Amino acid sequence: MKIRNKKGLKILRAYFRRNMPEPESVLWKVLRHKSVGVKFRRQFSVQNYVLDFYSPEAKLAIEIDGDSHFNSQARIKDGDRDKELKKLGITTLRFTNAEVVKSLKGVFDRIQEKVSTPLDLPLIMGKKTKEYDQPKNKTQ
Repeated sequence: MKIRNKKGLKILRAYFRRNMPEPESVLWKVLRHKSVGVKFRRQFSVQNYVLDFYSPEAKLAIEIDGDSHFNSQARIKDGDRDKELKKLGITTLRFTNAEVVKSLKGVFDRIQEKVSTPLDLPLIMGKKTKEYDQPKNKTQ
């Protein structure tokens, strides 16, 4: 089963890219040139979800929540979505429109912190975490 960029969502993703709300557009200008050290894609789909921004390298999704995300129904859907993404090993960072507009530096710093955590070091070095964490056998 294909989980990324399903063809059935291609038109929807293209529509979202052409009609990005201002806060998403502002954040995209920051993310688009690997300014946090990893490549981000905009309006990337994973399973049946279209993510505002996604870094396959960091397995990090960034969602910018507008006013429609603050009712109880939307919060439940967002929570379910985040849980499903987490099952795939994808972490979701959520910011409000206001956070992006009023504190872009703070948003940038939180993203930077997430993509440069020490836990990513073994992956950057090309080693699996288990191999990296286990002590070497001295008897061989």
